[in-house]
Amino acid sequence: MRDDYERDVFQNDQCTLHLGDCVEVWREMPDESVGMMVFSPPFASLFTYSNSARDMGNATDDEDFARHFAFLIGELFRTLQSGRICAVHCMNLPTSKSRHGHIGIRDFRGEIIRAFEDAGFIYHSEVTIWKDPVTAMQRTKAHGLLYKTLCSDSAKSRQGLPDYLVVFQKPGDNASPVSSGGERFGSYIGTDGPAGSVEDDARRYSIDVWQRYASPVWFDIDQSRTLNYREAREDDDERHICPLQLDVIERAIHLWSNPGDVVGSPFAGIGSELVSAIRMGRRAVGAELKKSYWQLAARNVEDECAPSPQLSLLGAE
Repeated sequence: MRDDYERDVFQNDQCTLHLGDCVEVWREMPDESVGMMVFSPPFASLFTYSNSARDMGNATDDEDFARHFAFLIGELFRTLQSGRICAVHCMNLPTSKSRHGHIGIRDFRGEIIRAFEDAGFIYHSEVTIWKDPVTAMQRTKAHGLLYKTLCSDSAKSRQGLPDYLVVFQKPGDNASPVSSGGERFGSYIGTDGPAGSVEDDARRYSIDVWQRYASPVWFDIDQSRTLNYREAREDDDERHICPLQLDVIERAIHLWSNPGDVVGSPFAGIGSELVSAIRMGRRAVGAELKKSYWQLAARNVEDECAPSPQLSLLGAE
């Protein structure tokens, strides 16, 4: 396993994006310097992202992953502001006969909850994110989702696996209460669309959208609404890349941060959380181990921060 480890940093007025090991990067950050965190960690050893020994996805076993992840969780706790939120996207994981001795489901979500509680976080809340089982069957060919399994022995059939957004809070008083009511819910998401400029209509619109966001199951996440990632693929050492849906990121940032806050992502990938934060009037800090991802994330951030051609033309008049 090679380890051609590099450190670098991309920085502008709105974002600091580190190339490097997220544990190492987060250890260098000041106490209580991040207003909110949202990210999707490696799902243990389900996917291989790189050949680096520092990559948590390359853990030798589940216990090794848990030990590695625990170092990061401690740093997340230290750097998050008191009373603020860390939202973690995850899913439960299928087991296999070759690795686990049986076919079933591993409670990865529960393992994350216990690890964050051990570090001092409060298990604040969670939402289940519905996923189409037909799409999952076509993508994964999971034996339990196949119709022929239902016909041959339905005791081996199972439901599709949803995603979860598991939410943790750092204990203590929040010095800057988050006022999401000051922004219209859904104003960043094209499918929600603004209701109008009249104050009463805007308030009604916010309440309507909040009732949907408050549901314990989000049925309306557009699974295809992600940043473009194809430029970041490296055929020699990667089997998987799946950026977190922008709908999920935007809702989390809107619900649990204020404009101007620093939003952090220790697994920045191609920059989905960072771009969303900037787009929503926040600042961003992130870390990414894989250079091709980091380079694309920096370009995505740069594109988001670039002045619009229309605004440039207006300014020139």
